[in-house]
Amino acid sequence: MDQSVETLELLGALLYAVGWLCSLCTTMMPFWLTLSTDLLPTESLEVGLWKSCVVQDLGLQECRPYNSLLGLPPDIKLARILMCAALGFGLVGLVLAIMGLNLINSCCRQMDELSLKKVLKAAGGMLSLAAGILVLVPVSYIAHLTVVRFFDKSVPDVVSRWEFGDSLFCGWTAGVLHLLAGTLLLISSLYLQEQNQNLPVHIPLVPVSQRQRSIRIRTEYI
Repeated sequence: MDQSVETLELLGALLYAVGWLCSLCTTMMPFWLTLSTDLLPTESLEVGLWKSCVVQDLGLQECRPYNSLLGLPPDIKLARILMCAALGFGLVGLVLAIMGLNLINSCCRQMDELSLKKVLKAAGGMLSLAAGILVLVPVSYIAHLTVVRFFDKSVPDVVSRWEFGDSLFCGWTAGVLHLLAGTLLLISSLYLQEQNQNLPVHIPLVPVSQRQRSIRIRTEYI
């Protein structure tokens, strides 16, 4: 097995795991949007997918979950659905990618094992790309809405405006890591396919019985 293929797949699996953890933190952290007012400069309002928090400069934090699902804004609902889907796709793809690593041995024959690992890594890479897109869509969409509302001329300047929270940057990082991990896994599976084509094919030798040998000798005499 080529050392470069093992390096690519290990790096892809590592980036995959880190990206999935970043996606989990992005989904759970209540820091998607932040709002600070001049009336209360020592406090800031943080909004997430599941709850909103009031954070003070002294480190105190008070959070309350959302009371009603139907009362949520459409962008928060969309972000919830897509982020949960990204976590599900990412977890399944991570398991498949780990099972497709060449360091994980199996009881199959060499050709069957390499073919199976190629399929598992390719499936894990495709799910990683899908998870990256599912993470980037809600994060970028909420960031776009925040920018549009921030520069809205119809809102007076004295009104405080929402700004980017830490979860958005964590989500962008998770999406990029998922895309990089999926690309590395797909490249390693393509290299593995080329190596499968170059492997010699084992042809089993069937012993010739005494009866077949005698029949062959008689045919030669005739």
